[in-house]
Amino acid sequence: MESRLKVLGHPVHPMLVMFPVALLVVGTLFDIVDTVGGPDFLGEVAYWNITVGLVGGLLAAAAGTFDLLAIPAGTRAKRVALTHAAANVAVILLFAAVWAVRLNADSRAAGGALIAIEVVGVAILGVSAWLGGELVDRLGVGVDREAGLDAPSSLRPPAATQRIGDVR
Repeated sequence: MESRLKVLGHPVHPMLVMFPVALLVVGTLFDIVDTVGGPDFLGEVAYWNITVGLVGGLLAAAAGTFDLLAIPAGTRAKRVALTHAAANVAVILLFAAVWAVRLNADSRAAGGALIAIEVVGVAILGVSAWLGGELVDRLGVGVDREAGLDAPSSLRPPAATQRIGDVR
């Protein structure tokens, strides 16, 4: 299944996801380093990474919605895509909550509870990124017109394996 939203022949959603993933992960890492005694400016930088990561996440979600709506119902790809989308919504909501708490605070630094929320968000983001990879690499969503929308999970071994030396 080819992506419905392309720029110069390439699907937009995979181009956009790298930015929010990187910004949210680095924002979390900067908050952790800031909390354990790193330079004072890291809390501010982390806040702005999260801010831009949220904006990028919303743009990526908008692009991903075009592909999600084009996936045929009843396929494994649709189930994986819905789980991927739900996980990403959870990530956006968690980081938006962290961002809102820090918005008008005297200090942009995060405390232990906010960092815990960020770590949970990054863990969910990791699962969601794997699901996105499953959609693109295994199921061919957004890349190939002839995608196998019901291909089995990449975690399962192939149905028939060929031994070395077998001639068929």
